[in-house]
Amino acid sequence: MRVLFIGDIVGKPGRKVIKDLLPDLVKRESVDFVIANGENLANGAGITEKTAKEMFDAGVDVLTGGNHSFHRSEGLDFIKNCERVLVPINIAREYPGKGWNLYEREGIKIAVINLIGQVFMGPYESPFYATFDILHEINDIPVKIVDLHAEATAEKLSYFYMFKGRFSAIIGTHTHVQTNDERIEDGTAYITDAGMTGGQSGVIGVKRELFIKKMVDRIPVRFQPEERNPGFNGVLIEIDESTGYAEGIEKINLKVEGVTSS
Repeated sequence: MRVLFIGDIVGKPGRKVIKDLLPDLVKRESVDFVIANGENLANGAGITEKTAKEMFDAGVDVLTGGNHSFHRSEGLDFIKNCERVLVPINIAREYPGKGWNLYEREGIKIAVINLIGQVFMGPYESPFYATFDILHEINDIPVKIVDLHAEATAEKLSYFYMFKGRFSAIIGTHTHVQTNDERIEDGTAYITDAGMTGGQSGVIGVKRELFIKKMVDRIPVRFQPEERNPGFNGVLIEIDESTGYAEGIEKINLKVEGVTSS
């Protein structure tokens, strides 16, 4: 089984990149299942029904989330009721949505689990303890993919070393910068961050001049998604569906000359 995991899709520029590139990429690479982090879909923060359905229509099977998933009040009911949208399982219990779910592709069951980190992130429950709580429920499912949405590389690596061998893949998201540490150990594929899909000439997908102003003046500004230098980041994972062990992980880093957010 070939699973494509797409790094955080940022705003309209990122959604356009997905619509332009994903269908051909899925066909060319014989991808069986597509997961994408979508917490930044709606103008850079949040998920709405409209933005999610654009991604589903383009070929995304499941959208995972993070600390920005709930920034659009109009999307909360959709998140609560849509089986194809996940939010971190260890975020506040009052928030709507599922933290993990089972999917199926050609008779093969796939568990997708969404977690959020604690370090530099917020007062969330431990992703480690949250994992212990659900492992028994998915123990018999061979193919299991984790999106660990976290800031600290040390936290992501600690999670990987604790749970390698228990999941097919543990993929880091949130920092929007694709790392160079993809590996497989004990049958688990790992990368600290899958990267970002959107305008890559900005700062983590935001117009650079706005982020620079925030850093220099330390005054809050209204972020706008970057449009320049659009690109696609992610990883392609090869999994033995009978054992659930990963057999390959390859970074995807595509540049899209001339694509804007028209």
